[in-house]
Amino acid sequence: MENFVVSARKYRPANFKSVVGQQHITTTLQNAIKNNHLAQAFLFCGPRGVGKTTCARILAKTINCENRGEDQEACGTCESCVSFQNNSSFNIYELDAASNNSVDDIRNLVDQVRYAPQKGQYKVYIIDEVHMLSNQAFNAFLKTLEEPPKYAIFILATTEKHKIIPTILSRCQIFDFNRIQIKHIADHLKHIADKESVSYEDEALRLIATKADGALRDALSIFDLIVTYSAGQKVTYKETISNLHILDYDYYFKVVDALLEGDISQSLLIFDEILKKGFDGHNFIVGLCEHFRDLLVVKDPVTIDLIEVSENVKERYLQQTQAASQSFLLSALNVANQCDIHYKTSKNQRLHVELALMKMAKLPQALNLAALAVEESKKKSLNNGKAVEEKPSEIPLSADSIKGKTTPVQKTISIPTSLSQTKKLVKEFEQKNTQAAKQAEDLVEFVSTVETTKPLTQELLDQHLPQVLEHFKKQGKSLELAILNQPIKVKENEMILEVMGHVQEERAHSMRQELMTLIRNLTGAGKFQLSLEVKEEIETAKNKLYTSSDKFNYLLEKHPALNEFRKKFGLETDF
Repeated sequence: MENFVVSARKYRPANFKSVVGQQHITTTLQNAIKNNHLAQAFLFCGPRGVGKTTCARILAKTINCENRGEDQEACGTCESCVSFQNNSSFNIYELDAASNNSVDDIRNLVDQVRYAPQKGQYKVYIIDEVHMLSNQAFNAFLKTLEEPPKYAIFILATTEKHKIIPTILSRCQIFDFNRIQIKHIADHLKHIADKESVSYEDEALRLIATKADGALRDALSIFDLIVTYSAGQKVTYKETISNLHILDYDYYFKVVDALLEGDISQSLLIFDEILKKGFDGHNFIVGLCEHFRDLLVVKDPVTIDLIEVSENVKERYLQQTQAASQSFLLSALNVANQCDIHYKTSKNQRLHVELALMKMAKLPQALNLAALAVEESKKKSLNNGKAVEEKPSEIPLSADSIKGKTTPVQKTISIPTSLSQTKKLVKEFEQKNTQAAKQAEDLVEFVSTVETTKPLTQELLDQHLPQVLEHFKKQGKSLELAILNQPIKVKENEMILEVMGHVQEERAHSMRQELMTLIRNLTGAGKFQLSLEVKEEIETAKNKLYTSSDKFNYLLEKHPALNEFRKKFGLETDF
């Protein structure tokens, strides 16, 4: 029985042509060999699994090849190439800096550099994970790296370029490796699957390429895992998502369909099914954000190539994006993004996601209301401009149209940007349809939470401050009332709260979230900051009157006649 060799080793590139996705590197190296412009030291840097060490070995083998072709590729049959393939070449020395990072290890390497190659033109030293070398080892390596013998070439490879000291970087010719594109990885996996007689689905290979995050070695490891997991020699989409524990995009299509219909119940049931399958709510909301982004990208033919999916899936995106307006997608993406940002700080994370789904399900209703209001406003302005006394035409507004089941006006518009504008629109509708106006009033609070640009001003805060004080008074929070009774300033959308001493400062921090939420709900203001201005108790104590003598002296400064009154009746202060 033959030993199994993983695909990452079995199909490791043996020449520049077989390197995947790094043509800008391989072309430069081939031209350098052809024109005899080889640098004394190379630095290959980039993420894991993109071919740094592989290209270093190919370069080392090619420059010592005895029968190199015009395309600057190694022949693979000469004595030098055969010894390299058998790991018996004396002209190529590899050092793993992760485990050999001391000064002594570098000194041993420097000692070997002194000896010229017995056969061949160059001695090549490949140092992998070079950023792991200590500062002393780097310093011991500097002189040799700057002025090596003419037969010595150093190739350094690293995933963390920023950790290498500048004196080393200045002595190297730097090559930056890119993450390999999904298309190139998928094509390479197809090539390997054909050679191994493995049946596959294109969408499964594309999913593996996406999961690999630009690293070909990771993609090959996942490919081996899926082939081993499956019953036969095949790679299917269902088995791939099951093994990698990836949420199927079909769920996102179902959720968005339910949101477009305004069906809160269905969207919550789908989310419950996702949770029962063991998926995390945060992963779901992140994936939903990506799905909304892809729908926006597909909406414009110019950007449709920005999504890397199969043709069948792209067709589904096209069908769904036709049913969703751009206003809905942008607003839903905004709600989902806010849910993503605050997910980890939420104590009830499931409810946090469900509230976001409920808001998104109400978006079509709010958009239809706004569309009808804008259309009515346009008709009124046209009638006023023509000075024609005609009875305004009735707009068919039913409960179904509010719920988003029918759309009388086929026009894409944005949600009103202020709460006052929405209230004004609701008031106009009260004269036409009482039932629709009542449903519209329920949307006022929701519309204000989708997008609010109203700034917080001093006048707006002073107007609603009595309600804030009443709120804390009902709860019996005396210290909070004492804090709020002190001067509160608003400057450039920042609310500055004055507190006395550390006790009030700690209490102000604990009431911070409750206070900001209350002010947002009362004023309708958008984003604003709350900062504290702490005044030390020692400074304020100078103006406080503690004893009877202090109080009498304070009054005496304002009313000097009190001194004559005290003398006449022989009065004295208690203490």
